[in-house]
Order: sequence, then C-alpha cells, then structure tokens
Amino acid sequence: MSVTATSRTSRIRSNAAALSAAQKPSRGTAAYSRYVNRPLGRRVAAVAAAFGVTPNQATAVSATLSFSGLLLLCLAEPSLGVGLAVSALLAAGYVMDSVDGQIARLTGTGSRSGEWLDHTVDCFKTCSFHLAVLISFFRFPPVESDWALLVPVGFQIVDMVTFFGLIMMPLLRQGADEPAPTADAPPENPLRTWAILPTDYGIFCWVFVLMGWPTLYFAGYTALFVINALVLAVVLRKWWRELKAMDR
Repeated sequence: MSVTATSRTSRIRSNAAALSAAQKPSRGTAAYSRYVNRPLGRRVAAVAAAFGVTPNQATAVSATLSFSGLLLLCLAEPSLGVGLAVSALLAAGYVMDSVDGQIARLTGTGSRSGEWLDHTVDCFKTCSFHLAVLISFFRFPPVESDWALLVPVGFQIVDMVTFFGLIMMPLLRQGADEPAPTADAPPENPLRTWAILPTDYGIFCWVFVLMGWPTLYFAGYTALFVINALVLAVVLRKWWRELKAMDR
C-alpha cells in the first residue's frame, strides 16, 4: 500500500471516530433513520471527506440520485426490477442527504447557503415524490379504479403540511420562554422509534420494492398514507396547543 493510500486510510478512520463523537441527538428519530441511514451516512461521510468532497457536492449527489429514482418511477413500467432500482436510488439519495451535514460538522464548513441548499433540495424532493407516484399510477394503474389516483394526491398534501410544520415550528419557538433541558428528563420510550417508523422517509423509499405485485404495492402505499395522515392530525393538535401555551 502506498504512503498516500495509507494516509487516506488513516484519515478515514479518524474521520469516522470524530463523526461518531459528534452525532446529532437521536431522540425522536424513527428507526430507519436512526439505525440505518445515519450510520451509513457516517461511514460514507468519513470516506467522502477524506477525498475532499464538500457538503454542497454531497447535496448535489443526493439530488441526482433522488430525482433519477423519481424519473425512473415516472417513465418505466412497474416490475420487481424497476421497483428495486427506484428504491435503491431513493435510499442512496437519502444516505447522501445525511452525508452533507456530517461532512459539514466534520470539516467545520457549515454555512447558511449550504443549509439553504439542503433544505431547498429537500423541498423539491417533497414536492415531487408523490407527484411521481401519481404519474406512475396514471400511466400504469396498480388497481382498476380511478379513485386510486386520489391516494398520492392526499399523500402529497399530508407530506407538504408535515414538511412545512417541521420547518416552521423551530422558527416559532425561537425566543419563547422554554424550560432548559435537564439531566433528569424522562428517557425516551424505546418503542417510540419503531412506532413512528411508517413516517420515516426511508420507509417511503423502500415501498417500491413491492412494484412487482401491483395490488400489494398499492395496499402498502395506501397504508403508509393513512398512517401518516393520522399522525399528522395528532401532531397538528400538539403543535397548536404548544403555540397557544406560548401565547399565554
């Protein structure tokens, strides 16, 4: 092994160790993101940083992978192979969505412009995801009913309102008199990370592996829609009560 390769290997190991010690809190994170996406992102970020990849370049790769998957979903007739390819592209894009932030933390190159770019790509992805499913359902109906087209329409609304709330609530909380976190805060229920798994974007990515079985694919996608709509209803009530309490 050359000196350069040895040095890079050493850098990758030190990057991985540094990232392991500088992870965002996992409280409130669904199981796929917590146990699959973030660990994979950490490993990819350690390697990418050693080769000089910047956070914005990682964001660009994430966007390319994600929108390639959505384009394939729109254009290709559903099959097991197409579904696997769509899921793999979307899941890889999700990993790279974690990589950009991890590289920024590791290298100290975080910036407002980089954060804006990351959130803008996320917004484009959120706007496009269920529209791509709608196009696929229209071109290649998984079930013989026009009503099926309403499912991705409804899912799009749920996802956009959820995305808006997740962006808006931290802004509204700024300056509020919130109690400082304490060391004796109750621990997170270990079942919660699994209970909210159907709301995890990573699960959305992998539902397309069912495309080889159209009825099962439609049922799985519809089940995710129903669960996410119910969760949104609960969360909206929680956010409203929290903001009303701040008003007082």
